[in-house]
Amino acid sequence: MNVTLNPFVPNGTVCAPPSKSDAHRAIICAALSGGVCTIAPIALSDDICATISCVEKLGAVTKMENGTLTVDGTDVFSKKHATLDCGESGSTLRFLIPVAAVGGVDAIFIGRGRLPERPIGVYTDMFPARGVTCDTQGGLPLRISGKLQSGVYRVAGDVSSQFITGLLLALPLLRDDSDILLTSPIQSKGYINMTIRTMAKFGVEVDILDNGWHIRGGQSYVPSHYVTDGDWSQAAFFLVAGAVAGDVEVRNANIDSAQGDRCIASILREFGAEVIQNGDSLRVRKAPLKSVEIDASQIPDLVPVLAVCACFAEGTTRIVRAERLRIKESDRLQTTARLLRSLGGEVKELPDGLEITGVGRLYGGFAEGCNDHRIVMSAAVCAAGAKEKILCTDAMSINKSYPDFYGDYAKIGGNATLE
Repeated sequence: MNVTLNPFVPNGTVCAPPSKSDAHRAIICAALSGGVCTIAPIALSDDICATISCVEKLGAVTKMENGTLTVDGTDVFSKKHATLDCGESGSTLRFLIPVAAVGGVDAIFIGRGRLPERPIGVYTDMFPARGVTCDTQGGLPLRISGKLQSGVYRVAGDVSSQFITGLLLALPLLRDDSDILLTSPIQSKGYINMTIRTMAKFGVEVDILDNGWHIRGGQSYVPSHYVTDGDWSQAAFFLVAGAVAGDVEVRNANIDSAQGDRCIASILREFGAEVIQNGDSLRVRKAPLKSVEIDASQIPDLVPVLAVCACFAEGTTRIVRAERLRIKESDRLQTTARLLRSLGGEVKELPDGLEITGVGRLYGGFAEGCNDHRIVMSAAVCAAGAKEKILCTDAMSINKSYPDFYGDYAKIGGNATLE
């Protein structure tokens, strides 16, 4: 399905949706609690539905009602054989591989889109020495069997923080202590902090070391009534729209969140936008923008929409240390550059990032969504102040992370017609 995105001047107020990253973690902690938990608010994106489905396959019972998810983890790990369909969700896959292994589950992991090609070698290289057999041809399907053992896990910090999160979630359930030690500097550290904060709300503690984390064994998750953060990654689309062409307020934006993407506020200030924080409300107004230098190692999800912002800024913006974007739902460095060029932007693709020369405004035209939710939502932001309408493919890929995007887009004046 395609979407026509008409030029508009962004103006209005929207609430940030529930954080997908936060919800993934809370659902898994709830399933491991051995009791009944509630998580709210929850938005049933495709990725979140994948995680819910997988914890059900492991024995949890869930119920969704009025935006609240109830998770009963009483019988988790009662099923010793499971096929876990992770859809296109890298978080679901990488979080649950060690969780299933700790439970001694003979599990087959499958997925769609680019997920079967995304790296899982961090686990398949280390797990056989820790009691878990891994059967794979290099991606999905992956079959694991055996029970994970405690010990020292050495992990590269620059592949994906999702591997570290998976280990953090699983290792406290083992009898003995474990350590996760970094073999290279950590990227996306905010997501690790989010994991540790969520675990603490379910009664499990992690000790921070100079070069990793110490996880005490014999711990138990306890039932909790969990409140999810607003999603800064998604809020960024509306905030950038305000910065480049209008006046937009986003509510439910907790500035004390563990999400690394909350730094969108400071980055937009650096660009020159007017940014006003009032409690959990953030307002961004158009102002003359100037180019900036952005190290994206901790904020990879923001790169596509920050590249849109750079098109409206005077001078040349460089976004670097974003090489991991090449193994997302699309090669996001390539597809972001293609998107912006197709709409009149000037973009040079770098091995680890992008170089964007501001053009003042974008002109419209045809854009390929590349079945990537963040590319399609970035295209929608491009329509803010555009000269002509934009026709974008793969319109419904937004369901992966933000099924209500077009409805919220309309609240700030966006005009999206699905075809």
